[in-house]
Amino acid sequence: MDRQMEPELMEDPDQVKAYAEADFEIPHRQFIDRLQDFVAEPNFNGAALDLGCGPGDILVRFANAFPFSRIDAVDGSRAMLEHAETFTAPIKDRIRLIHGHLPFVILPQQFYAIIFCNSLLHHLPDPQILWQTIKNATRPGARIAVMDLLRPPTREAAEALVEAYATNEADILRRDFYHSLLAAFTLDEIAGQLREAGLPLEIEQISDRHVFIKGIIA
Repeated sequence: MDRQMEPELMEDPDQVKAYAEADFEIPHRQFIDRLQDFVAEPNFNGAALDLGCGPGDILVRFANAFPFSRIDAVDGSRAMLEHAETFTAPIKDRIRLIHGHLPFVILPQQFYAIIFCNSLLHHLPDPQILWQTIKNATRPGARIAVMDLLRPPTREAAEALVEAYATNEADILRRDFYHSLLAAFTLDEIAGQLREAGLPLEIEQISDRHVFIKGIIA
């Protein structure tokens, strides 16, 4: 099945509400668990960058996992950032929320020791937008962790995933999940993207719908 693009930004207030209230406990917890294992530095006190922070759940989980870190968090949707501002209020002294559209966003600093990203890649019309942003904001030793959806082989398979994992979610979330699956990339496509970008990152399929990409910038 060929990739079917979806809108790059989620700006509908109903979309934001549905996404913020959805049950992402398992994948989001697994993402942070894997990131912690990869970083293996609980007292990390450097600067991290969250690309596509959305309503802020992953951002808060990262901040709790690394309580001495400082985080810049970027999203292109003002509606998402408005929710994130409220959700992240308890850690507002350690974060900066930045409204900006990749690759044109102006970051507060040039380099980051950790860059993490969840569910942004499939939204982008050109995947190199993400990989080149990561390259430009890192230097040797920086750690990268990206999680995203994988595109299933057929529309029927995508529908089955929606039924398996979003049965009790709002209709708007079920619709968006289905379209996100169609917009996602395959493992081979992601491998090709990383070769083109010159990023020797590891790619691992970690569920029937998720890929985890990690590595240290050489």
